[in-house]
Amino acid sequence: MPRPRSSHPTELELQILRILWDRSPLPVRAIRAALAQGGRALAHTSVITTLGVMVRKEYLGRNKKGNAFLFWPAITREEVSDGMLSDIVHRVFDGSPTALMASLFNTSDVDSDEIEELRRLINRKAKEQSS
Repeated sequence: MPRPRSSHPTELELQILRILWDRSPLPVRAIRAALAQGGRALAHTSVITTLGVMVRKEYLGRNKKGNAFLFWPAITREEVSDGMLSDIVHRVFDGSPTALMASLFNTSDVDSDEIEELRRLINRKAKEQSS
């Protein structure tokens, strides 16, 4: 039985999105080279197939320039991260942001600068809600 279709990008799709968020638009050969530089050497046809799937999923846009297609992200880093994080909060932590943060503190080394930044974010959110 096939795996159910995910509403989030796969690991390879995320790698491609990261490349394109940083520098786009790019042709297939440049995306393939960036993947290889990051340790993921793939056949040209595999990259083309994945890019085509990503266009159909509306993760990417493309435009033909000469003999090549140029690709760019059609979704933002924030849209992807917000969607994936929301899914984790609901599926893993029963909708509790507090449980997520507790798990984060238990599984990650958070330095004092990061703790201070989290305090600022929490204070800003508290001010927004009291307004």
